[in-house]
Amino acid sequence: MKRIGLLSDTHGYINPKLFAFFDKVDEIWHAGDIGSLDIADRFSLFKSFKAVYGNIDGQDIRVEYPQHNRFLCEGLDVWITHIGGYPGRYERYVKPEIYQNPPGLFISGHSHILKIIYDKKLDFLHINPGAAGINGFHKVCTSIRFVVEDKEIRDLEIWEFPRKK
Repeated sequence: MKRIGLLSDTHGYINPKLFAFFDKVDEIWHAGDIGSLDIADRFSLFKSFKAVYGNIDGQDIRVEYPQHNRFLCEGLDVWITHIGGYPGRYERYVKPEIYQNPPGLFISGHSHILKIIYDKKLDFLHINPGAAGINGFHKVCTSIRFVVEDKEIRDLEIWEFPRKK
């Protein structure tokens, strides 16, 4: 069993309350637009950390983190990318792979809108954790935590905090 903390679009800012929300997780996964290596380093020092770069991330982050991160977690095939689209409307650069070799869990960020959608056609869960940072158009900062055990995802919890401008 692994407890996962999931976030995206921090854009160089971490709300200190996130550390309390992620206190009991085993790993933190970041779906891009990290904003600075300092943010990634702070998460890495706190918990085991996996991430992908997003469209606002500079070369320093792109050297450290891939565009796509695909791995197994408790037997579950997980694919994280920043700009991935949604069921029925996947981005063109993920479409061939997602249809030929669908993961068990597909995670993307970018939209700043939290969405959890089951793709019935491809038989997997898609999660966009929304935006945890304060930059953007969103009104609420969001993150998710959940458990992965025996290829199953369970106990999803959402963290929300009003965005301060």
